[in-house]
Amino acid sequence: MIRCDALIVGGGPAGLAAAIALRQKGVDVVIAEALSPPIDKACGEGLMPDSHEALEKLGVALGPEDGHCFEGIAFIAPPLCAVAPFRGRPGLGIRRLRLHSRLVDRCRELGVRFHWGSGVAVRRGEPVLVQSESCRYRYLIGADGQFSRVRAWSGLERGKVLSKRFGARRHFRVEPWSRMVEVHWGDCGQAYVTPIGPEEVCIATVSRSPSARMDGVLAGLPELRRRIEGMPAVSALRGAATTTRRLCRVATGNVALVGDASASVDAITGEGLALGFRQALLLAEAVEAGALDLYSADHPSIVRLPQAMSRLLLCLDRWPSFRHRALSVLAQEPETFPRMLSMHLAQESMSKFMLRNGTQLAWRLFTVAPRSTAY
Repeated sequence: MIRCDALIVGGGPAGLAAAIALRQKGVDVVIAEALSPPIDKACGEGLMPDSHEALEKLGVALGPEDGHCFEGIAFIAPPLCAVAPFRGRPGLGIRRLRLHSRLVDRCRELGVRFHWGSGVAVRRGEPVLVQSESCRYRYLIGADGQFSRVRAWSGLERGKVLSKRFGARRHFRVEPWSRMVEVHWGDCGQAYVTPIGPEEVCIATVSRSPSARMDGVLAGLPELRRRIEGMPAVSALRGAATTTRRLCRVATGNVALVGDASASVDAITGEGLALGFRQALLLAEAVEAGALDLYSADHPSIVRLPQAMSRLLLCLDRWPSFRHRALSVLAQEPETFPRMLSMHLAQESMSKFMLRNGTQLAWRLFTVAPRSTAY
């Protein structure tokens, strides 16, 4: 029989972060994961500054040797371009495999026990089995993604999927042409360009259509297509779904959910990893106090702002005329977009931003005819 204080089902970044945070509190942790490390996933591979801060609390210090720094976000829909530099530290473009390896190394340093390549059986009314072995635990943590079996097994499924889109990712050998993460907007979807090395970029596309392919999205983005034309692809094409999900509860009894199993935001926000890291830190505090109710109570405050920003940004995806107007306003008022980014990263409160900018921004968005700004 496997015995531990906390059994974590799922060895992705959220599960590894939860294991690290719990071990830092002295909790004996076992991770069970069906795959073997390092584990890849289709994503934009850009860590925002707030992700850095959460990782440092977990004892994971990433540097330029782990990837490629970027200095902000650029929204591009020619002839419009709106740029928002970060205030303070930069972000980091890092291969998902590299990030996973660094988190695994930190877990091993702290004495987390692993069961890689181990199937986990969670069936209603039956005990949890890890590779056919029963497991005795004080806490069961579901970190098994947006299609979480632990969530279904524990009766925490009640909630709502607010959005669902479909993405693809590939790496190209080309020198990064920008010091920003570029978000290119088209009628078929968006493409995110993240510099991850001196001669490599990650390109991820996301679309509302399940039949859309990366080539189809790029066909509507001629400026980006021109930059990568003829450049060699250095990774296989990977696909994934991205959702915005809200749950009524994220814990019950001695079971808790973290990462995409607990709540998720569309990839357009760039905040998926940061949410998982912050949830892991909160969960560890609740376990140390012996009260998962504390985790349930504070979990909504972690996801509220990113999900609100997700709804706003998806409006730009859904309505081209509104997107053109919004990007025109952001391009003409260079201070507004950086302040919105600071709010998004919780560096400035939403109430403070709305007090200073809300009325004027709403007036510009809905009453003033947009003007083109050269890209």
